[in-house]
Amino acid sequence: QVQLVESGGGLVQPGGSLRLSCAASGSIFSINDMGWYRQAPGKQREAVAVITRSGSTNYADSVEGRFTISRDNAKNTVYLQMNTLKPEDTAVYYCQVRARRCIICNEYDYWGQGTQVTVSS
Repeated sequence: QVQLVESGGGLVQPGGSLRLSCAASGSIFSINDMGWYRQAPGKQREAVAVITRSGSTNYADSVEGRFTISRDNAKNTVYLQMNTLKPEDTAVYYCQVRARRCIICNEYDYWGQGTQVTVSS
């Protein structure tokens, strides 16, 4: 099994910052892409940022220039630094990793339990 534990969500005023963390543990042989997704009430889950194992990144247009995704491969951990937060960033944020549990195993996507981010004055 692969477990993902997220932390760092909370309530912040507009213009503020938060840093999310997600640590993967369990039976892991290798991790490929890691990412952050979010789902606001009444909306579909959307991709926020993705980072490859080599460090290439991709961001949603709505967060480009404000959010930064990074990872520590030695710790199997992905981070999301969120700056200049806006009320429309309010959502449950989920981390996702694409991992292989053994050398001959297929890759699967694993998801965290979600952490609430609320941007409000």
